[in-house]
Amino acid sequence: MPKVPDARSELLALLRSRVPLIVVETRDEPRVVDLVASLATQLATPEHTPVFRWTLTEGLRRLDVDLGAPQRHNQEPGDLLGHVRATDRRGVYLLLDFHPFLDSPMHIRLLKDICLGYEKAARTVMLVSHEIRLPRELEHFAARFELSFPSREERHRIVEQVAAEWQRGNGRRARVDSRAAEMLVENLAGLATADTLRLARKAIFDDGALTASDLPEVMAAKYRLLNRGGVLGYEHDTARFAEVAGMSRLKSWLEQRRPAFDGSAPRLDPPRGLLLLGVQGCGKSLAARAMAGVFGVPLLRLDFGALYNKYHGESERNLRETLSTADVMAPCVLWIDEIEKGLATGEGDNGTSRRMLGTFLTWMAEKKRRVFTAATANDISALPPELIRKGRFDEIFFVDLPDAAVRADILRIHLGRRELQVGERDLLALAHAAEAFSGAELEQSVVSAIYTAHAEGRQPGARDVLAEIRGTRPLSRVMAERIAALREWARDRTVPAG
Repeated sequence: MPKVPDARSELLALLRSRVPLIVVETRDEPRVVDLVASLATQLATPEHTPVFRWTLTEGLRRLDVDLGAPQRHNQEPGDLLGHVRATDRRGVYLLLDFHPFLDSPMHIRLLKDICLGYEKAARTVMLVSHEIRLPRELEHFAARFELSFPSREERHRIVEQVAAEWQRGNGRRARVDSRAAEMLVENLAGLATADTLRLARKAIFDDGALTASDLPEVMAAKYRLLNRGGVLGYEHDTARFAEVAGMSRLKSWLEQRRPAFDGSAPRLDPPRGLLLLGVQGCGKSLAARAMAGVFGVPLLRLDFGALYNKYHGESERNLRETLSTADVMAPCVLWIDEIEKGLATGEGDNGTSRRMLGTFLTWMAEKKRRVFTAATANDISALPPELIRKGRFDEIFFVDLPDAAVRADILRIHLGRRELQVGERDLLALAHAAEAFSGAELEQSVVSAIYTAHAEGRQPGARDVLAEIRGTRPLSRVMAERIAALREWARDRTVPAG
């Protein structure tokens, strides 16, 4: 099996390939600086290659050799680039957070001059920042380097380092559960070195122990670090399928695939996800939440509406970054509620929705991490054909209106939550009276009955719930034609969830 190159060897190869401009988008700035400084001796050909670091606050400083204070006369961006252009010595220049100055025509021209003069003086400029939009004039001079996150072995060493650090400070060993330590190492994937170290300390330093109870807080902290745009919602405590009435086929399907998803059956390909189509209010969203409970992983909720931006290309960029965050949070369930509202295309679309669809489909086809996509939809006519063809999702389930037995279970759940005692005979009578009601309408009947009884100063009972049921016109009757068409479409194209 060929050896996978690490970040050090990849960057060394790039620096030796005589590229005048290297772009590094990362939040792990110290790691890039240390990496480049450590490569200085290997970059030399007939002569040593000096390595410099520039910041707006400090100016230019030599990294490979300690020459004392930085050169503050090169503190301004224009002065710095003029100095680099004027020198006839080879060198590597790390410009940290230079991105705000890339909109200046003078700076662009100076960088272009440096690139054009590379054959006379091998000066490599590295732009390092969390986000860099390179001017088009400089694109064909540049190569992009993606700094890999700490590997599993590196993360394992960091956790061991933190445990040893706690021991030195407290005079006794930290209590570390081996299984919890392995899970922590896995859950820290996708973070910069400094963030990995910070969260490992958070898990161990609180009480000098590392147990499974530390993991939810670590995952929540990891989510807060990653979700800077506020597009994803995060929940570690998810619903249980005991709270979902009916859907026996869906439950069975998920249980069969749980070993493949949690890694206990490594020879099986992990499931990619499913689409829940059905009548509004019949429990699709609750079922999506319960999937995370079945797999025992966090739940991420994607708000497609928050992704859209008026500037060309920004919506797709937001989606790519959000899906990348989901990859980093793996293993997890990514819940996309009413997906048709985010990916529907039509005559009034300026092309953004179609590009968003392409970005999403590419991610679904290429993703390697254990991210289970749970998408829900109410309107099949608004879904693009590319999304629902076979192979996109592992399966498409149809969630229909509940039958009498499931309606009784739904009423039992909601009455029990509100501590209302109703006899079994009354419960079955309520379920029979609520024919064609959705789960949401049944819940609302219980809630409204409680409000009515409270207003009249008495305890609610089955009669109050029955009165609310009889006074409600369910959606299945108000929109009978549309729901009939949805059922007809789903008859031979989907798997019944119940």
